[in-house]
Amino acid sequence: MRPISGFPTGSTFRLAGAALLAALAAAPAWADPAKPGASAATSTDGTKAAAKPAREDKAEGAASKDGDPALRAQLQALGYKYEVDEDGDFVLTFALDEQRSQMAYVLSRTQRYGSLKVREIWSPAYRSADRGALPAAVANRLLEDGQLSKLGGWVSQDGVAVFVVKLDADASQQTLDDAIDYAVRAADQMEAELTPGQDEF
Repeated sequence: MRPISGFPTGSTFRLAGAALLAALAAAPAWADPAKPGASAATSTDGTKAAAKPAREDKAEGAASKDGDPALRAQLQALGYKYEVDEDGDFVLTFALDEQRSQMAYVLSRTQRYGSLKVREIWSPAYRSADRGALPAAVANRLLEDGQLSKLGGWVSQDGVAVFVVKLDADASQQTLDDAIDYAVRAADQMEAELTPGQDEF
């Protein structure tokens, strides 16, 4: 992957310390898939708020509350620190530099289409003011960016714009690392562009 100017590459940038992990634990959970229309809440104490939209499609297999053990082993081998949310997905927070950090979610459950088995990596970048539809200018900017993306694209759900990378569920450790790296950088760059001076995610 070609590095993005100004950011460290690959697994050289790592997760923020205990303070960010503690903030994550205190942040509200993603919208509950069992409650259609529920929206992710924003933290009131200045910490990063969880913003994972609910998934209505059916994923393969029942995710353990401890997450996919093979995925856990890969993340541990990469030296990543993480939390596991109520869906069994891995929640990571990266310190990109002294001012910015970025959240990513590596989903335990996988999707199938024919012979393909796919895992998703999500990184949120923008939340609409009323938790409704994205403003037209924002949606058009995300479409433009998606056309240039080497890996992944933008989705909107529950008023949150999320960069999603889909990769082979059995991808190598290095491939997983590169995919997380790309998702985090793409989302943080877009968040900085759309909401200058802010760093919600």
